[in-house]
Amino acid sequence: MIFASTLFTRAVDPVIPRIAADIGVDVKTVALLSTAFTFPYAMLQPALGTIGDFFGKTRLMNASLAIVVTTTLVCAFASSFSLLVTMRIIAGVFAGGIFPVGMAIIGDLVPVHERQVAIGRLLAVGLTGNLIGATVSGVIGDLLGWRGVFFSIGTFGLIVAVIAFFAFRGMRVAKSKPFNLAAAAAGFQGVLADPRAKICFGSVFFEGIVIYGLFPYVALLLLMSGQTHSSYAGLVIAGFGLGGILYSLTLPLFVMRVTERQLMLSGASIAATAFILISLNMPWYVQAAIFVMFGIGFYMLHNCIQLHVTDLTQTSRGAALSLHSCSFYFGQAIGPIYYGFAFGHVGIGRPPLVGAAVILTVGLVCARLLRHRRRQPGLVEAP
Repeated sequence: MIFASTLFTRAVDPVIPRIAADIGVDVKTVALLSTAFTFPYAMLQPALGTIGDFFGKTRLMNASLAIVVTTTLVCAFASSFSLLVTMRIIAGVFAGGIFPVGMAIIGDLVPVHERQVAIGRLLAVGLTGNLIGATVSGVIGDLLGWRGVFFSIGTFGLIVAVIAFFAFRGMRVAKSKPFNLAAAAAGFQGVLADPRAKICFGSVFFEGIVIYGLFPYVALLLLMSGQTHSSYAGLVIAGFGLGGILYSLTLPLFVMRVTERQLMLSGASIAATAFILISLNMPWYVQAAIFVMFGIGFYMLHNCIQLHVTDLTQTSRGAALSLHSCSFYFGQAIGPIYYGFAFGHVGIGRPPLVGAAVILTVGLVCARLLRHRRRQPGLVEAP
C-alpha cells in the first residue's frame, strides 16, 4: 500500500510540460499541480492523525487509498485544468492517510531501539515507489501521453487497494477507541510539549521548500537546456529515490558504526553539495547522478529527524506523525511557488545555492539540538 501510494507522488512531475502543451496552460501554472496536492495534504494531517488514533489506522489507510485511486483515474479523462486541480486537491486531502499512518503503525509495533531500521525499510518501499513512479511516468508520457500516466498508475493502485483491504483484516494493531475531543487535544499538547518537536517540524518544513519544491521544475530546467523527453526528467527525479534506497539498504551498518550527529551533518553536507552541482545545469545524465547523491544526503538527515518524531509521544503517534507530515507538506506546497518566482527573477543558478545554505543550516541545527531522552541499544550516541 505504501508503494502504491508513493507512485502517485512524483509521477506528475516529468509530464508537466506535456500537460501544459495539451491543455494550453503555462508550464509554471501546471507546476502548481504539485502545490494542489501537497497543500491540502498538509492542511488535513492533524485531522487524519486523530482519525487514525481513534477510529483505526488500517481502516483509514484502506479508505484513503481507494479515494486517491479514484481521483487519479478521473485525471486520466480530465478535459480541463480546473478538473485536474480539483482531483489533485482531493487526492492530497486523503493521501495523508496512507504513508504517515503506516509510519505511526511502525511506532506502535516496533520497539524504539529497532525503529530506525524499520523506518528505513519503510522508506525504502516508499522511495522505490517514487523512483518507479517518476521513471515509468516519463516513459509512459513519451509513449502514451500524460493521460496514460494517470490511467496506468491509477489502475495499479486499484489492484493494490483491493488486495490491501483483505490483507489488513488479519493485522493486529492498536484497537480503535471512542473519540474524545479532550483526549485528542491532550495528545497534540503532549507532542508539542517536547522541545524536540519544534526542531523536527521546523526542519522538515524547510526541507520541503528547498528540496521537494524543486522537483516540479526538473522537466522545465531540462527543457531549457534542450532536453525535451519526459523520460529524461523521470530518470533524473528517480535518481533521488535511488539514492534514498541505497542509503536505506546500508542503514543497519550506519547505525552501528556512526553517531546520529555524524549522520545529520554528513547528510546535510552531501545534500548541500548536490544543490551546488545542480545550479551548474549540467547534462541530464550528470544531473541523474547528482540526484542520486542528493537522495543519499537528504535521507541521511531526514531519517534521523523521523526517528525523533516517533519518540515524541508513546500514546498519540498518529498525532505526532500527522504534525510532522503537515509541516513537511506545507513546505512542499510553498516550494514550487518559491522556485517559480526565483527562477523567473534571478535565473536558474542562484535558487539552488540558497537551497544549499538552507539545508546545511538545518543539518547544523538538528545535530546540535536533537538528543534522545534515553540511550537506545544499537545506536551510537554522539558525545
